Formats: sequence, structure tokens, C-alpha cells
Amino acid sequence: MRTTRVLSATLLALGLAAGPAAADSSPSADPSGDSGAPSQAGTSFRTATEIEQGQQATASGSTGDYLYWSFAADAGQRPTVKATVKLPETHASQTWQIDVYDGLRRRQSCQYGAQTRTAAEGTASIDLACVLRTVRAWSEPWANDPLPGTYYIRLTVVGLPASDLGLPVSAEVRADSKDIGGAAAVDGSLAQPLTPGIAVKSEQDGGGSDDGEGSKKPAVLSSIEPDGGWSGGWWSDRWVWTGIGGVLAALAGIGGYALTRGSGRPSRVPQGY
Repeated sequence: MRTTRVLSATLLALGLAAGPAAADSSPSADPSGDSGAPSQAGTSFRTATEIEQGQQATASGSTGDYLYWSFAADAGQRPTVKATVKLPETHASQTWQIDVYDGLRRRQSCQYGAQTRTAAEGTASIDLACVLRTVRAWSEPWANDPLPGTYYIRLTVVGLPASDLGLPVSAEVRADSKDIGGAAAVDGSLAQPLTPGIAVKSEQDGGGSDDGEGSKKPAVLSSIEPDGGWSGGWWSDRWVWTGIGGVLAALAGIGGYALTRGSGRPSRVPQGY
């Protein structure tokens, strides 16, 4: 009996000791809270890393590299792109710049924001920002208006002494949009958003000819799109305000008629009878 009690106590002690060890070996949650955020950037338009709006992407590189990301923006949105560059402890004065290009690779101007900034010697980091114009559902061919589709972010250094070339840097990039709504609505829409590979994808959907071997070319980078899909371009809250305005105009006309029509036709009965 005494031997049984000793063995039981020993097994119990071993179980309690093994409990914390098993708990410590379990996987821990991602401290960043967004395990799916990209941690690298592309080096050209074709290899740009896709990010979603509201998602903060990070990347590491060397001073002098071109870093590319891409995101989708739809009609009625006003995109804002922000970037933070973390510089090495020892460096000379550097000038960094963030550029945004649309699906046709046309450089889009910023309404406001610090698109280019110079980091003085020893500065730990710099912040860049670019607020684009509102994306239009349709535009004239000669215009440079932002249109629905893919937008490319390019981050690079434009002023750099030769001594700092190749120093390690890290960057954080985030793209957000403000929904402008019917105030930016136009009469018309694009047949397809300006995204890479959309022409190949449309040919596949339309049953176009194949390459002679019975297989069709896959669409390249055409999967990027807003969360709710691309808008049709014809519906906006402008229709709601137009309908409300029409109702108010009709009520005003009825009220004006009721006030000005008088008491009706005069009596035909002669006075004094």
C-alpha cells in the first residue's frame, strides 16, 4: 500500500511538471494582428506586391532599390497612400519620394501630402503621403483623370550620396480610400477596369481563340479587385438626391397652386336677388 501511494504521488508530480511545458510549446498568436500582410515588395510594375486597402505592408531592402506595391481603387474613391521609411542609424542626408501610377502606368499627381521629403543626417525615419484625386468612372481619352483599376505605389530614394548606396532600410506602406459618393459621379463607365490581364481574362470569358494546343493563356495579376467587386458606374447616391429634389419640387408646385388659386369661380347670381 505504501509503495502504491509513493508511485501515485510521483506520477502526479510528473504530470504537473509536464503541464506547463506542454502549454509553453503551443504556437503563439501573431503579435502584429495581421498575419496575412505582405512582408516584401516588388522591384518593377510587373512584380509589384498586391495589397488590400487598409492593410499595412512591410518590406526590407537596400538604399537605391525601387520598391513596388499595387492596390485596387474603384470609382468614387479618393485614395490616400502613406509610407514610412526606417533608415539606418548612420547615414547622410537622403531624399525619398513616393509615386502613384494608375492601371495605364500614368503617374498621378497628388492633391496634397508630403510626396517628397529629405531626411537629415542621423534621422531615424521619415513619413511620406500622397492624396490622389477622386477616381472617376469614366473620362475622356485625352484626360489624365484617375480611373477604376489597379494603382501602383513606387517608393525610392531620389537624392543619395554614393557613400550610402546599399545601406539596409525598411518600409511600411498603407493605402486607404475615402468614399466621396455621388458628388463625383459621372455619366458613363469603363467597359473593364484598368487591371493587368483583364484583356486576356475577357477573351477567355468570351470564348476567344486558343493558342493552337487547346489551352488558353492565363490572366496575369487580374485577381486584384475591391472587396465588394467593381461598381457598375451608373448607380450612386446622386440618384437618391435627384429623386428627393423632384419630390420637393412637386410639393412646392402643389403648395404654390393652392395659395394662389383663390376661393374658386365667382358666383353668377346677380346681386340684390
